[in-house]
Amino acid sequence: MFSSEDPQQENGVHTNHYSSISPPSSPVVQEEPFSTYFEEKVHIPESPNQLLWILLVSTIIGLLLQRLAARLGVVTGMHLAEVCNRQYPTIPRIILWLMVELAIIGSDMQEVIGCAIAFNLLSVGRIPLWAGVLITITDTFVFLFLDKYGLRKLEAFFGFLITVMAVSFGYEYVLVKPDQGEVLKGMFVPYCAGCGPVQLEQAVGIVGAVIMPHNIYLHSALVKSREVDRKDKKEVKEANKYFFIESSIALFVSFLINVFVVAVFAQAFYNKTNIDVVSLPHTDLFPLNNGTLEVDIYKGGVVLGCFFGPAALYIWAIGILAAGQSSTMTGTYSGQFVMEGFLNLKWSRFARVLLTRSIAITPTLLVAIFQDVEHLTGMNDFLNVLQSMQLPFALIPILTFTSLTSIMGDFSNGMIWKISGGIVILVVCAINMYFVVVYVTALNSVLLYVFAALLSVGYLCFVAYLVS
Repeated sequence: MFSSEDPQQENGVHTNHYSSISPPSSPVVQEEPFSTYFEEKVHIPESPNQLLWILLVSTIIGLLLQRLAARLGVVTGMHLAEVCNRQYPTIPRIILWLMVELAIIGSDMQEVIGCAIAFNLLSVGRIPLWAGVLITITDTFVFLFLDKYGLRKLEAFFGFLITVMAVSFGYEYVLVKPDQGEVLKGMFVPYCAGCGPVQLEQAVGIVGAVIMPHNIYLHSALVKSREVDRKDKKEVKEANKYFFIESSIALFVSFLINVFVVAVFAQAFYNKTNIDVVSLPHTDLFPLNNGTLEVDIYKGGVVLGCFFGPAALYIWAIGILAAGQSSTMTGTYSGQFVMEGFLNLKWSRFARVLLTRSIAITPTLLVAIFQDVEHLTGMNDFLNVLQSMQLPFALIPILTFTSLTSIMGDFSNGMIWKISGGIVILVVCAINMYFVVVYVTALNSVLLYVFAALLSVGYLCFVAYLVS
């Protein structure tokens, strides 16, 4: 259906022209689970501005990107990292790989943080945070053990984790009983009264948590686990339709879970003071004054236990633990496909997970040992922002390749997709750069100003190169 050409070279130098791709005639079945975004850790607002509309918009954009990723995999028979390997010269390809690896390590650190907090809450503080970080090493081996039992077993386990999250956070939502009118208003009215840098960080964190860049690479690979005759246009079209339906259902459930989390915190803790919290095992978390109560993913579980009983705390912790385990699964497969696609390296999943988990655990463990839980949860918020900063390195390639007829043939993007995708990329880059300026200027250091300026110039130049 498509012409097959090698990447163009002139005098040994790779040119900037994109080559066509010939998809494999017969699909190769991969033993992989479905991809979803349930491992995300959405920042909890500390004001009545719930920012649910940003969550909704991010979910819709994530769905459209998953559609593009699935179409690329279905039509070409290759995932996004493999296409990048064919189409980009060596240096840009390596930079792209490093950026995606950075996003994967950041996601793995979030999983470590979430599991450590969950173990601490479930043990009522008996398991310190540093011990919880070490315990998360074991879930790697549990996951690799399950991996030997095949695709269906993994999908069933993943579905179990999703169910646990939905039930846990749904229970908290029903228990807290947020104002449904305010929830709908926050969801559909794009407004944020009195918002400043703090709310901007929350917004950027939400985008980075929902649209995780490495999951775009992953989703383009997971469609290869389904048998599709790519010579039959009708069958390819039908496969694209059903993958879109599947993604819609998955992200709808993901959106509900995130709404549960954000609405629970906005309803339960807004306008509360430290003196309202009575929690003998955790008195050190809250100062004994009448100041405004400030909560995060850890303190929130403690306060839920104070207001609504111990069951609320334990159920909250179970939900966090399930979210962390699902993150392990998606991060593992993302890293596997990215490394194989960009570098043509065939590592075992055990070696791959051991490397990324070691990198993720080391800084997290140091923070857990020498700092308090606030620094650990603050680290989680920063990692969400980091995910947002990596977004262009997934958005630009997926939009570029799905827009080229030499790669996608009759299934290439139309003008509306190209324009809307370009607008999304511009908005994401603009928000990220604004946040960097706000964040760095608050540090009051000339050296950091210069360092951030150099990084920003390099960042924008590479984004410009990918766009051009």
